[in-house]
Order: sequence, then C-alpha cells, then structure tokens
Amino acid sequence: MSIRLPSADGGLRLHVPLTPPLAPLTCGPARSRTFYSAAHVVADPLRACADAPPAIDWETTLAFRRRLWDQGLGVAEAMDTAQRGMGMDWPAAAELIRRSAAEARAVGGRIVCGAGTDQLAPGTEHSLAAVTSAYEEQLAHVEECGAGPVLMASRALAAAARGPEDYLAVYGALLRQSARPVVLHWLGPMFDPALEGYWGHSDLDEATDVFLKIVSEYPEKVDGIKVSLLDAGREVDIRRRLPPGVRCYTGDDYHYPELIAGDGELASDALLGIFDPIAPIAARAAHALDRDDVEGFRELLDPTVTLSRHLFAPPTRYYKTGVVFLAWLAGHQEHFAMVGGLHSARSLLHLARAYELADFLGLFPDPELAEARMRQLLSLHGVAS
Repeated sequence: MSIRLPSADGGLRLHVPLTPPLAPLTCGPARSRTFYSAAHVVADPLRACADAPPAIDWETTLAFRRRLWDQGLGVAEAMDTAQRGMGMDWPAAAELIRRSAAEARAVGGRIVCGAGTDQLAPGTEHSLAAVTSAYEEQLAHVEECGAGPVLMASRALAAAARGPEDYLAVYGALLRQSARPVVLHWLGPMFDPALEGYWGHSDLDEATDVFLKIVSEYPEKVDGIKVSLLDAGREVDIRRRLPPGVRCYTGDDYHYPELIAGDGELASDALLGIFDPIAPIAARAAHALDRDDVEGFRELLDPTVTLSRHLFAPPTRYYKTGVVFLAWLAGHQEHFAMVGGLHSARSLLHLARAYELADFLGLFPDPELAEARMRQLLSLHGVAS
C-alpha cells in the first residue's frame, strides 16, 4: 500500500501506511478523570438543501455516539463540534439533544448538552430579557431530556451586553433557576469571532475575573467550567482559583495532555472536540491514569497533539471539517458531506495532511478503506495518486 499526497510545494509525495490499526476497545468510564467527547453530526446528503432546515442522518449520528460510550467516553452533545451556529439551527439541535439523551439513558452513557441562544435571529440586536428567555428555553429543554446542561457562550449576549454587569445578571438568573449543576463554557474568539470581548472585557485578565465571580457566587450550581482559549497558562490559573468541588474541563485542543495530567496538585477533566477522532487513544489514556501511570498516559496522548493542532489550525472554527473527514475515512459514515456545505471549508492539502497524521496514529480500523477513500477525494480534485 502506498499513496501519493499533495505537498506544500505544489508537488506530490509518497506516503506508505505502516502503523497497524488500534484494536477495537470496549470499556467502562475511567475513574480518575471525566472525559467528554464533543461529537459531530452526520448529514443526510440526499435531503440536504441550501434553503431547507439541516438534514441529519439520525441513525449514523447516534451510532457514532454509541461508539463513544462503548469506549467509556461521555458525549458532549449539540456543542460547537456539532456545528451549532455553523449549519445546525436550534430546532435540529433540540431534536439532536432529545434523541441523544434518550440513547444515553438506554445504554447508561454519560451526556451533557449545550444550551444557548441560537434560536434568536442573527444580525439583530436583542434585549437582555430576550437573551435570558432564549437561554431559559434551551436550558429547560436539556433538563427535560434528562441531560446535564452546558451553558454555551452566546453571540446574542455578546452583542447585547454593555458591560460585565449584564453577564452577571443573565448568568445569575440562569444559575438560580437551574435544576441541576451546569457546565459554564467560555469559548474564545478563535473558535467564534462574534464572541470577542465576552464577559464584558477584551482584556483576558479582567474577563477571567468576571467569569470566576459568577462561579464563586453560585458554586453549588456549577458542576464545572469548560475553558476553550487555547492558553494553557490561563487555564492553570483559572483552575487554581475555582471553588472546591468545581471541575475544570479543559477545552484546550493544543495543550490537553499536560492539562489533564495535572501539576501534582490539580488536574483538568476534559470536554474536547479532538476526542471525536482520537477516541480510541483517549479512552486508553484515561485508563492509564486510573493505574496512576502518568508516563503511559503521556506516551499515548502526546503523539496526538500534532494531529489536533493541525485540525484546529486557524481559522480554528473550521476544525469540524477535519473531524468529519476523518470519520468518513475511518468508516464511521458513508460520505464526506456536512450540514451547511462545511466540507468545503478546508483545502485538499489540509485534508491530505490530516489523513497522514491520523494514519500515523493507527486511527483507521481499515487502512485499505481509508486509503481508497483518500484516493477518491484526490481523484475528484484531478490528482492522480
């Protein structure tokens, strides 16, 4: 087996798949850390239409979540990995939450689900009351479905808020009425430029103080925080300042091995988009920590960072394209098509490198199938491989 892949100089280079695929894995959740994989959705290409609601292949989408649960990982549902705000509207997300929560109950899988404000019309400034009401609607839906809520960062709130006091008021109202502890999600502008200046400050030190003030005022209502800033030093600082019992779920797809391993005193749990494609490795790494084998944990997870940094390279918000592409190569779905046409968001060169890096990690259960599908893509672009 060998395949010629495009290179940065405009030519072709030979890639020879050599890494044997990881053996199938079925295991329970790890004890030492809580690992959630933010999961992608599988589009239905036969019903997709530019002027119609998102068309989802529900059977394949749920089958992928069962695969994550089988490997002991939790599922973080209807998050940005599932194209919230980038092809998935609220009605589709609400149905996704309902179906996934029911599936989680059936198999005993862990699940948390994103609650935001994306039912509000984009491009229009909404009142704080309207933003709060939209959050309340989604929070109630998640709780009614029996899942743990993740309060996602809101574009509408970022546009409506005039200062930190507005964030304190909105989040305070939500936390006071939540039926169960929530995860607070701070998504940085590298993932969504519309979230610049979240918490009322462009200065990250001041924004951090506001974020932590909300947590400190309602510690019994906060299961944990998810920090997606791609700044390991800031996450360590935030983690150190959390009230006792409040978890820090790393969302740092650049530095997750060291943040999860911890500093000997404190460690992060995880809620990561990269766990979607690297689930078999993440599951094995989690159980290494259960054995207090930090060295083995790092030996497993450190090599995945090169792939993760590639998938999450700027523009970071398009990382979902690489995630779905690898699911197609791995045989978890029968096509490389995405809700909203997002499969066109990355270049052929980017996708070819993703294939190569994933192959080095043994992430393709059937390497011959992955190679054949990579050849299909190359041929579509006029490349003789």
